[in-house]
Amino acid sequence: MLTRKQYELLMFIDQRLRATGISPSFDEMKDALDLKSKSGIHRLITGLEERGFIRRLAHRARALEVVKLPENSADQALPQPSSRFSPTVIKGNFTALPGAAQMASNADAVTLPLYGKIAAGTPIEALRDHATTIEVPASMLGAGEHYALAVEGDSMIDAGILDGDTVVIRRCDTAEAGTIVVALVDEQEATLKRLRRKGASIALEPANKKYETKIFPPDRVQVQGRLIGLLRQY
Repeated sequence: MLTRKQYELLMFIDQRLRATGISPSFDEMKDALDLKSKSGIHRLITGLEERGFIRRLAHRARALEVVKLPENSADQALPQPSSRFSPTVIKGNFTALPGAAQMASNADAVTLPLYGKIAAGTPIEALRDHATTIEVPASMLGAGEHYALAVEGDSMIDAGILDGDTVVIRRCDTAEAGTIVVALVDEQEATLKRLRRKGASIALEPANKKYETKIFPPDRVQVQGRLIGLLRQY
């Protein structure tokens, strides 16, 4: 039997491996589970490893392998991966669907509104388009309202977010420091950046050395959601 946090971490690691073939970093796992320190992630990974759900791969950084997943309160072993990674491609369902997220025909998928490309000078509300949707794994989502955004540009490439990716966002108006968020600046410019705090100010930090971190007074920045997942089509 897994604890809720162990289950959430296991599903997050599995989703990231299927999407990118690369284990998430400890910082990414900490942010995804809303934990305050990486020591909690170490304990959860140790617990999952002791229960046979994951395996650490020797001599490789950030290397974890999901051995099995829980299903219907019973453990189902996963087939051993081949030596060559074969990514799972998640295809969008672009059938018109008004309103917020609804369950798709596949019981293991959820249909989310897919907004337009996140770019400077465009508020998220201006991107809202309920006629375009995308299916995402139900295991990726937790409680709350979610939406997806198409990524344009290379400002977050060092965080593994590439031009053309689709990010899954949990709608919220607050976030912890270090979290990757959708932030609206001056009610005009929407951007996907890592949130930092500099004293009483808010810093929006890119993950690309070509770009500068921008610092704002708190009344100029509104958090509109936090990153919880990423979809990539190969």
